[in-house]
Amino acid sequence: MPSTETTRSEPLQEPLKALLGGNTAKVMSEHLGLRTVGDLLHHYPRRYAERGELTRLAELPLDEHVTVVARVHDARVHKFNRGKGQRLEVTLTDGSGRLQIVFFGRSVHFHQRQLLPGKRGMFAGKVGVFNRKLQLSHPDYKLLDEDSDQQAVEQFAGALLPLYPACKQLSSWSIEQSVGMVLNALQATDWRGLTDPLPDALREQRGLVDLPEAFEKIHRPRSKADIAEARARLKWDEAFVLQVALARRRAKETELPAVPRRPVSGGLLDAFDARLPFTLTEGQREVSREIFADLATEHPMHRLLQGEVGSGKTMVALRAMLTTVDAGGQAAMLAPTEVLAQQHHRSITEMMGELAEGGMLGGAEQGTKVVLLTGSMGAAARRRALLDLATGEAGIVVGTHALIEDKVTFHDLGLVVVDEQHRFGVEQRDALRSKGKQPPHLLVMTATPIPRTVAMTVFGDLETSVLDQLPAGRSPIATHVVPVRDKPHFLARAWERVREETEAGHQTYVVCPRIGDLDDEPGGPAKGAGGRRRPAGNAESAEEVAGLLVEAPDEGADSEEKRPPLAVLDIAEQLASGPLAGLRVEPLHGRMQPEAKDEVMRRFAAGEVDVLVATTVIEVGVNVPNATGMVIMDADRFGVSQLHQLRGRVGRGSAPGLCLLVTDMPQESPARARLEAVAATLDGFELSRIDLEQRREGDVLGQAQSGVRSSLRMLAVIEDEEVIAEARDEATVLVAADPELEQHPELRTALDALLDEEREEYLDKG
Repeated sequence: MPSTETTRSEPLQEPLKALLGGNTAKVMSEHLGLRTVGDLLHHYPRRYAERGELTRLAELPLDEHVTVVARVHDARVHKFNRGKGQRLEVTLTDGSGRLQIVFFGRSVHFHQRQLLPGKRGMFAGKVGVFNRKLQLSHPDYKLLDEDSDQQAVEQFAGALLPLYPACKQLSSWSIEQSVGMVLNALQATDWRGLTDPLPDALREQRGLVDLPEAFEKIHRPRSKADIAEARARLKWDEAFVLQVALARRRAKETELPAVPRRPVSGGLLDAFDARLPFTLTEGQREVSREIFADLATEHPMHRLLQGEVGSGKTMVALRAMLTTVDAGGQAAMLAPTEVLAQQHHRSITEMMGELAEGGMLGGAEQGTKVVLLTGSMGAAARRRALLDLATGEAGIVVGTHALIEDKVTFHDLGLVVVDEQHRFGVEQRDALRSKGKQPPHLLVMTATPIPRTVAMTVFGDLETSVLDQLPAGRSPIATHVVPVRDKPHFLARAWERVREETEAGHQTYVVCPRIGDLDDEPGGPAKGAGGRRRPAGNAESAEEVAGLLVEAPDEGADSEEKRPPLAVLDIAEQLASGPLAGLRVEPLHGRMQPEAKDEVMRRFAAGEVDVLVATTVIEVGVNVPNATGMVIMDADRFGVSQLHQLRGRVGRGSAPGLCLLVTDMPQESPARARLEAVAATLDGFELSRIDLEQRREGDVLGQAQSGVRSSLRMLAVIEDEEVIAEARDEATVLVAADPELEQHPELRTALDALLDEEREEYLDKG
């Protein structure tokens, strides 16, 4: 680790106030989070404006950036606001036409002294209109001598102008000036003390420019080639330093001790496999072999299991848990919600049968006990579960965050399975892992397909297994967009299809984005599209329900923005008394008491409920093979991956599935394009790429995992797949040869800058 003195002497760690002055530095710190020279130099332009080719005044296009060469015809200062304000109006001419330019505020007299009648110059800005006259407001300009050559004109017109992410208190222009001051100051010292995180050999091998040159070209480019060179270098910085951090994390994991959990012949796993009524897919068998090999080692398994909706991840995880129990250990499955924990517990006990009743009357001889532990359990049931875990009688426990409480102790925790891990914080996962006598093996599951680059970046410390083969017997799912704005009668047909599914002996989910009780919004019952209140339960037809999405707005009302999301409680009542009258319709949402939720799910699974109107509590883990239909209301309010997860609740049996995406978004909107993409493919990996491209990756290492500011400013994890893959390979080789980075002190320094305390904690805890 470098000393504090060393860190302070590096130019990128210098506080901005040392170079920019207190006021500017304070605004940058408070409003943009920029505190050091390095922060500012890594605050890259979001794009570059081009002044563009020279334009004749007679041919000026409205609302476009132009550059003109013209003479000042006249310049006048006008007072306004009772003399408190002033503006300078300058008329330009080039022989083909006239153009007005204006300046306001304190700079008026400066520009008046520059722009004297007869002066010739180049002027660049965006063409607007004021009082029916074309106008440039506060344009950039450069005055020309009479003998200025054409080359000077072309250089001005062709310049690239950096545009920075700015704020109300600090304009892009001011940021550009500050960056220029910092670059000039560093150049004056020949960038003395700067640490370059990329080893020289790697930089030369890849043909990358050095760091000072990259900063100069990204902030003050002379050509588009400069920008491309700088971006290539700075992307490598981010990818390589992050992959070194993850490679060191992987290396440390291999040094930790763990109890091997080797498969036992004739044990619980063999008994379980023998009673399965179906054959495992080859994908399930292959992934199981990978997991069994990891469990048999003396170092903790650290594996990510991802795959398509319905690909059988829970089955693979259960077989890993049974192997752990066979080897004398216990396994814990951590689920993000009580509904999902209860569903996992129910499906595991059903799949295991008497094997889940170890030590109980009628239980199998080689069985174990499977217990549920959630925060809402009664005191007596909770005490029994805690005792079973402490004595080792329960080999498997399924629970929510209640599993990580201090009172929960294990006899010998050997495997932790984290379901939908992105919903858990670092501390929660770490608290459960710390309950083992030695670090337990870790299996992370996600039903959200993750592109390879994201897996290498967000989960770069995990080995990855992918299930992309659906079990035999799974049925196709047809997905259609129901555009009620364009074709309101389509929704009437949707409810007819729900009735047809019911008449065929099947069941349907209706998903809404909101619960809709009085606690859910200040106004109480849902409003109509124009902001008018609609009493719950008064829709008597499919057309009335469609009217909830699109109504004729009040005069002048912006209806689409004012309408709140559709709500479970409202839609359930309206369907039961309207288009689905006579069917057994029931609501399900996260605010219900756990016993009530479990009872509704039990009755739905038993076929006693025809239509379940729910929030996204049914998004993952819920498995009702007889449910074939799904109608998602306000589908445009859900993300691509979430829609794919929801759709995965149907088509889980032998009958084909149907998913209807109801929206009132116009056809040309991005939201409609997103829904059409979901309807066009069942490939979750393809959808995950679309989702990421639309949302952008945001903060891959930060907000997504530890809640801190983004560390990736230049790297795009979808577009830069090749850079990330190559950086991972290079980082793995370097860390294997120099785990403590003793031969690479500059890289160690860069790593310290990347990993503030919170990120360091994330990587250390995994």
